[in-house]
Amino acid sequence: MVDLSKISIFSALNTTELKELAPYLISTSVRKKDVIFSEGDSSEWFYIVTEGKVKITKLSQDGKEIILELIHPTDFFGGLAVIRGFPYPANAIAMEDTKLLKISRSSLMRILDRFPNLMYCMAQQVGDRMKESHETLKNIALERVEARIASLLLKLSDKTGIKGDDGVVIDMKLTKQDIAEMVGTTVETSIRTMSKLKKMGIVAEKEGKIVIKNLEKLRTLCY
Repeated sequence: MVDLSKISIFSALNTTELKELAPYLISTSVRKKDVIFSEGDSSEWFYIVTEGKVKITKLSQDGKEIILELIHPTDFFGGLAVIRGFPYPANAIAMEDTKLLKISRSSLMRILDRFPNLMYCMAQQVGDRMKESHETLKNIALERVEARIASLLLKLSDKTGIKGDDGVVIDMKLTKQDIAEMVGTTVETSIRTMSKLKKMGIVAEKEGKIVIKNLEKLRTLCY
């Protein structure tokens, strides 16, 4: 059983309250590249990632997939659409084999009625993430690719970075395709930019993961 106290929006609940919450949660698994929901689907379920990673995406006008955000373990997605009752505004796709908890709309409304402080926690996190998504889209429109990739790597290092002897390891495997989709560019441009950063001694790769060797130099590329 998942330790519910480690899930961000439930962290303020006590043991008795978490036990009361547990029956509403349904465990499910998805495989890498499975579509959990598509933009425009009816918002029937609220999701929490317990293992793995999920990307939230939209298609640009020219048909390119843009990754708006990555959902890591203990984070939720789909909440605003479920609460407001409108269709999912984006796509959710598993980036790797992933385990989820899901809550139906009717159950979520009962939970929020019983524990109103959860609504505050959810609203705060949704607000922060909407701001991040807005920044992502603004950067895609205004910043050069090198600056966008540098900003992305810094953001991921803050969220998943592990300090090691060689630098800060971004604790997830990212393909050049993933990077391209997260900054709104082509795979070829993503490959060229990452190669340039490697030659500059700013990043390296180890066991399929990106290592940031020089954080300060990477920050200077964001401006």
